Amino acid sequence: MSRLWDKGLPLADRVLRYTAGEDHLLDGRLVPYDVRGSIAHAEMLAATGLISEDDCAAIRAGLQQLETSFEAGDWRISLEDEDVHTALETRLTEAIGEAGARLHLGRSRNDQVLTALRLYLKDAGADIAARVQSLRDSLAGIAERQGEIELPGYTHMQHAMPSSVALWCGGFDEALADAIDGFKTCRRRCDKNPLGSAAGYGTPGLPLDRDMTTSILGFAETQNPVTAVQLSRGKAESALLFEITLLLQDLGRMASDLLLFYTQEFAYVSLAADVTTGSSIMPQKRNPDVLELLRASSATAQACLDESLMITAKLQSGYQRDLQRLKAPLFRAIDLAIDSVDIMALVLDGLSFLPENITLDAGSYATEEAYRLVTEDGLPFREAYRQVAKKYK
Repeated sequence: MSRLWDKGLPLADRVLRYTAGEDHLLDGRLVPYDVRGSIAHAEMLAATGLISEDDCAAIRAGLQQLETSFEAGDWRISLEDEDVHTALETRLTEAIGEAGARLHLGRSRNDQVLTALRLYLKDAGADIAARVQSLRDSLAGIAERQGEIELPGYTHMQHAMPSSVALWCGGFDEALADAIDGFKTCRRRCDKNPLGSAAGYGTPGLPLDRDMTTSILGFAETQNPVTAVQLSRGKAESALLFEITLLLQDLGRMASDLLLFYTQEFAYVSLAADVTTGSSIMPQKRNPDVLELLRASSATAQACLDESLMITAKLQSGYQRDLQRLKAPLFRAIDLAIDSVDIMALVLDGLSFLPENITLDAGSYATEEAYRLVTEDGLPFREAYRQVAKKYK
């Protein structure tokens, strides 16, 4: 196996395993994005006369076939491949010959991986946002079915003022709408084309058209100067991880409410049987495990964010291999967010509030009573407050 950086010198197997890390396991999701980036690069090379149109056509067809065969399970990225880039270029050259070896002109693995990663992050953020919108639909369904049911509003874990299922749903709906806006905002840092910056210092002597690949790949802008590309690594990743952390904190608080509401002492809600689990010792148990795991999910997301921020902190400018370790926490958090949003939607779709078990104590209406004394009797609010407070000593 000839790797993209191979100079014919020996490499210890344990060094390969350490430096390749998890890339051969993680990079499967990047195959379609690396194919897109590579085809755009080939088309630009052909347009600038650096490769022939015939070579470009062969590269395009070869890469498209490799993507199709990968999706069909005909091949996988192995440790010997090291990463998606070597895996594709090696197989491409085996399939189409010398034309495949021309593809890497004018780029480095540094801008190649970042191109694929940013294309993927744009899609991942949009995918999570779409799933959050579906979760909002599930909340809206509850509000429509049972929104008029009264709930106690809590402060300090005590009954405070009257609330309702509609208000409970509405509070979380606004949080989810804000999350969608957050994912749209963090797209800005993903939408800069790094391709053609190579190892961080451009490609002296080659007439690359970086704006052409920006257009082909649908990036909002070409990232300039070339030295800014490697300096920006980790920012788009951390921005997305931050939004995921906030989202999962919102889901964790929703889960915390529902866990309280599901206890026998409260019994405010029922859960569908197919979202609860049993006990290995207690036959009667129906456990809300998914809600407990949802409550814990933001801790994982925040750890991934912290890992991303700490990897990039105080690195020198230019490329450093430390940046390879951004993938694992990034992909882990994205997968967790997708699973968590979908699971919460499933829980909500089968959830019902039980109004016969929900009561508000008299004190919940104390503020309303004070307001009535103000509006009907003309008392100053502080005097009305004191009069009502006497009833609850």
